[in-house]
Amino acid sequence: MPNTDALSILQICKKYPYPLKDGESIAIHNLSRSLVTAGARVSMLAMNTTRHPYTGSDTPEAFVHYDLVETVSVDNRIKPWAAFRNLFSADSYHISRFVSRAFAKKLTELLQRESYDIIQLETVYLVPYIPVIRKYSKALICLRAHNLEHEIWERIVRNTPSGPKRWYLQHLTTKLHRYEVNALQQVDLLAAITRRDLEAFQRMGFEGQAVVCPIGLDLADYQRSESRLNGQISMGFIGSLDWMPNIEGLQWFLQNIWPEAYQQWPLVRLHIAGRNTPDWLKSRPDLGITVHGEVPDAADFINQHPLMVVPLLSGSGMRAKILEGMALGKVVITTRLGLEGIDAEPGRDVLVADNLGEFRQALGLILQDPQQIMRIGERARTLVAARYDSTKIGERLLTTYQQTWVDAVS
Repeated sequence: MPNTDALSILQICKKYPYPLKDGESIAIHNLSRSLVTAGARVSMLAMNTTRHPYTGSDTPEAFVHYDLVETVSVDNRIKPWAAFRNLFSADSYHISRFVSRAFAKKLTELLQRESYDIIQLETVYLVPYIPVIRKYSKALICLRAHNLEHEIWERIVRNTPSGPKRWYLQHLTTKLHRYEVNALQQVDLLAAITRRDLEAFQRMGFEGQAVVCPIGLDLADYQRSESRLNGQISMGFIGSLDWMPNIEGLQWFLQNIWPEAYQQWPLVRLHIAGRNTPDWLKSRPDLGITVHGEVPDAADFINQHPLMVVPLLSGSGMRAKILEGMALGKVVITTRLGLEGIDAEPGRDVLVADNLGEFRQALGLILQDPQQIMRIGERARTLVAARYDSTKIGERLLTTYQQTWVDAVS
């Protein structure tokens, strides 16, 4: 454990990271907890947004490690008139939806009342508040970049048919890219979620101090249970169904992969879970599919199915749900893009399929030798323990913070 004089860290979030069901919330919570375990003091200021509201009246027990938790209600809904007016502005509409006077006021009050050594911005969407931070604090600013945000949208644009929608998405993506390039020049430290992302940020012009800080898990939170086959084999999909890459990937999978796979293996069942399930999915014909909607416990849902499918065609950074599936000893079947940022070997730790033929091959491997479920699952869990342990990741980041702080004040 690093030697630290209890650095004081303020973690600023564009959403209230609870419940711990999506990748961003898991990444925020696990890192903050591991920083505290390593010896830091951590407080959180979070937006409570209209799109992802937390309606509980009390601070969750999971946040007991924080010194302080403050929230501000922020209306970040997509509004047609604001989106139209943005066409004639140089501002990024993606970013402007998270600009709030109330949030800036609360941040100002907090910085005037408390003293922090490090202010950790969780995603580029918090960069508009850097002027407030510079005015009222001497803290070093770290941008923890969960994704290459513009890359997510570039990939969505590529998968969108030609027409007005594609033109509009490209317009928004170009402005987001420009904003992201500029944002990199405003921070003291960059914490990229993957080595690949860091190299991309450097190609975008970032020349400052940087560290790779992947999503980490505590295996004690992921107790594996054996899924019984009973003549059938079940596959689970879980993800936020109001996030465009998840919707896009699931639609592609259901239209292009699942019908023929089910025809070949009618004993295979597909279970789909996720918050904000769209109506088109609820009304799908059976085809061996069960739609659960939002489930109370993601790990429990994953544990019920020996296979886990993550059919992503766009996105960036790391996919926490893949790590969670691996930590629970499941056989994860994903695309090559889905596996980006995770140091797993296809065919050994996970299975990779980008088309129907590859999916048939992956599923056939399991059905012809069900013992592969145990072997691949064990290797996956071992890999997560070795490379994505949240305690070790927190210790490494705190060591970087400590050294950066010493260098700044010396």
